[in-house]
Amino acid sequence: MTHFDVVVIGSGSGNSLIDSSFSHLRTAIVERGVFGGTCLNVGCIPTKMFVHPADLAASVGESGRLGIDLRLEGVRWRDIRDRVFGRIDAISANGREYRAAGLPGTTLFEGTARFVGDRELRIALNDGGEETITADQVVLAAGSRAVVPPVPGVEDVPVHTSDTIMRIDEVPARLAILGGGVVAAEFAHVFGSFGSQVTIINRSEQLLGSLDEDLSATFTEHARRTWDVRSPARVTHAAVTADGGVRLELSGPGDPGTVEADLLLVATGRRPNSDLLDLAAGGVDVDAAGVVVTDRHQRTSAPGVWALGDVANSFQLKHLANHEARVVQHNLLHPEDLWERDHEHVPAGIFTRPQIATVGLTEAQARAQGVPHVIARQQYGDTAYGWATEDTVGFAKLLLDPDSGHLLGAHLLGLDATTVIQPLITALTFKIPAREFARGQFWIHPALSEVAENALLKHNPPVG
Repeated sequence: MTHFDVVVIGSGSGNSLIDSSFSHLRTAIVERGVFGGTCLNVGCIPTKMFVHPADLAASVGESGRLGIDLRLEGVRWRDIRDRVFGRIDAISANGREYRAAGLPGTTLFEGTARFVGDRELRIALNDGGEETITADQVVLAAGSRAVVPPVPGVEDVPVHTSDTIMRIDEVPARLAILGGGVVAAEFAHVFGSFGSQVTIINRSEQLLGSLDEDLSATFTEHARRTWDVRSPARVTHAAVTADGGVRLELSGPGDPGTVEADLLLVATGRRPNSDLLDLAAGGVDVDAAGVVVTDRHQRTSAPGVWALGDVANSFQLKHLANHEARVVQHNLLHPEDLWERDHEHVPAGIFTRPQIATVGLTEAQARAQGVPHVIARQQYGDTAYGWATEDTVGFAKLLLDPDSGHLLGAHLLGLDATTVIQPLITALTFKIPAREFARGQFWIHPALSEVAENALLKHNPPVG
C-alpha cells in the first residue's frame, strides 16, 4: 500500500492544484476517463468552438435587413469537428503525458477510485488491475456526468448527450432535444444554424426557467419563432423508426403530439460523480442531490478530505471550480491561514443566440426574500451601437437597492451579453453605487458597453 501526502481525484480543475509549490510533497492524481475534465473535453471549450462558426452561419439569415445579401453555401461539419477536437484531444493527451512522466514527485493513476476507509482509496485501474493507496489529504474533484431520464424505450433509440453529440459524423436533418436548459439552448443554436430542423421538448412552459423571469420569457418567445418548441410536454415513449431515427410520443396540455427525428439529444442535466466514490466509507457527507457537503474552506465532513467543482456545488461552472481549486490549493499549503470561498456573486453565461448573461438576485428571488429593490431596464436598441445594428430583442435588466443604488442583480440578453455584463459584475462585487460607477469612469461611445452604463444611470436615489 502506497502512501501520499496529497491525492487529487479528477483531472479537471483539480489538475491545476498540483504545481511546483507541491514539489516537496509526494502527490498523486486519479483520473477514470479522458484527461482534462468536463470543460476541456465535452463542455465550455469545445461547445464555444462550435458556437463561433454557428454564429457566422446564423448571421447569413440575419444580414438581409441591413442590406447585405449573404448566402450559406454549405457547412463542412467534419472539418469543424476535426478542427475542434484536433486541438482539444492534443491538449488532453499532452496534459496526461505531463502528469504521467513530466512532473517529478507526482504519480498518475488511471482508473476509478473509491473509499475503503479513512483517506484510504482503492483504485480499479483501467487496465484491469487494482491499487490501494492512502493519503494525508484527499481532494475530491471528480466532476459530473450527463444523465438520461428513464423514458420507456429510450435505451433502444439513437440517443446522444453533450458528451457525445459533438463527435457525430454528420449534421442531422432533424434533431430532437429533450430539455430546456443551458445545454439545450446552446446546441439548438449550433445545429439549427448548421441546418438541422430542431425540436425542443421541455416539461416546463418556459425555457431556461431558472433565470430571471423576463430573460426566460423573452428567450422562450424567441425560441418559438426559431425552432419547434413543444412545451409544456413530456416524453412518454421513445421508439426507433423504420429509417433508424427516433419517434417520441408526447403528452401535455393541448396535445403536443409526436416528434420524429434522426437523433435525440438528451439535455436534462448532469449529476455529480459522488456516487462513484463510496463516500460513506470515507466519512464524507453528501446532500439530497448527491453534492458533497463542504464548509467555507472547501473541507468536507471527513478530516483531511476536501472537495471542489461540480462534485461539490450545484453551479456547474468552470470559473467557480477554478476559484475553489485556488482556495483548496492555498489551504493545503497554508493550514494556518485558511482562505474562504466566495459563492456570493457567481455570474453565468449562455452562448446561445442571442447570448445571455446573469449575476446576482433575480426579481423572483428578491420578492421571495423580501429584499427592497427597484428595476432599471435598458433596451439594446436604445443605445448607439444597438441602434446601429437595429437590435429589437436585446435588453439589460438591473435590480438595484432603492436607497444606496447598490446593484443586487444584473440580467442581460443580447449581442455579446457575456462580455457586456462584466462591468456590472464589478459594480455588484465591490458594492459601488450605480450612478457613482456610471459617472466615475469613461464609457467608450458608441460601444455596446453603453447598455450597462445607461442602465446604471436609470437609478435615481431619493433626495434628502
